Amino acid sequence: MAKRNQKKVSKLTIQEQYQSCPRANLFKRLGAYIYDLFALAAVLMFSVIFALLVVIIFNNMGLINLDAYKDIADYLSQSSAFAVYLAMVIIGFYAYFWTKGGQTIGMKAWRLRVQNSDGSNISFTQALIRLATSAFGLGNIMALLKNRNAFQDLWAECEVIVLTKELSSWKGFKGMGFMDEDKK
Repeated sequence: MAKRNQKKVSKLTIQEQYQSCPRANLFKRLGAYIYDLFALAAVLMFSVIFALLVVIIFNNMGLINLDAYKDIADYLSQSSAFAVYLAMVIIGFYAYFWTKGGQTIGMKAWRLRVQNSDGSNISFTQALIRLATSAFGLGNIMALLKNRNAFQDLWAECEVIVLTKELSSWKGFKGMGFMDEDKK
């Protein structure tokens, strides 16, 4: 038997695989956004239940007085602290998922990932910038153009990519946090 001339196929590193993924278009982003709205609604429901329990406990302890209000919902609807609390829950939801693994629940379903251009996870500051400049999703309109970042991605200096099936199903994925440790 003749020996075949075997070519050495160089495997790309994980970092190079993440860097080679294409950017997400508007329609994939919207799909992930809709999925995330359902997940976020569930998180907000639990947050409201927690707030209701806190108000009931505080009322029973005499720390607050609900006599001037129709009910607990009336009290919470007029409370600026409650609005700030819900905003913090929303910010925490997105910031946690984006900084820990680069994917929210909806992004995981649509095989999207937010990352720095070198493939590493975004920082908490970048997550806050993305949220502040997204205009409730309207910043994604720029993603209509082919291979283009959305407005919030430009400001936060990051990108949203479409993962390959192999990268998306990789069970060892914990983000590119190991790269952040090298920078220290």
